[in-house]
Amino acid sequence: MIVVADTSPINYLLLINQIDLLPYLFQDIIIPDVVRDEMLDPDAPLIVQEWIANPPIWLIIQLVPVLDTTLNSLDPGEQAAITLAQTLPADLLIIDERLGRQIAKERGIAIIGTLGILDDAASQGLIKIGEAIAQLQQTNFRISRRIIQALLNKTKD
Repeated sequence: MIVVADTSPINYLLLINQIDLLPYLFQDIIIPDVVRDEMLDPDAPLIVQEWIANPPIWLIIQLVPVLDTTLNSLDPGEQAAITLAQTLPADLLIIDERLGRQIAKERGIAIIGTLGILDDAASQGLIKIGEAIAQLQQTNFRISRRIIQALLNKTKD
């Protein structure tokens, strides 16, 4: 399975200490060089900078020489991730931002976000979804209460 990731899902999984879910669920993850550069930015959380400075063996960093210019409404990491997902082609794109998700769907790219990863991990018994969401809410991750409640209710069934 070819899986491409944007910056924010990796950042949030690092911030809540759940980054090891990625190789467990997907084996290898490919990120564009632009995503790596965003993670190395001095404004990125220190844990993110340190992690990407010495990436794990399951993370593949791939050069995206030309970005899809029709994606100018997105930030560079999202542009590169969608461009890479299309050119490989990827089986799945890990992306959180609403506009990026919408554009990827319109282009026929299967997507999952941070919450989808946590939901999948919880359904496999790897994590407790309530604890993971509580940790996520301690970051600047934004999500509606309705979606959170739906995830929590799902695990009660």
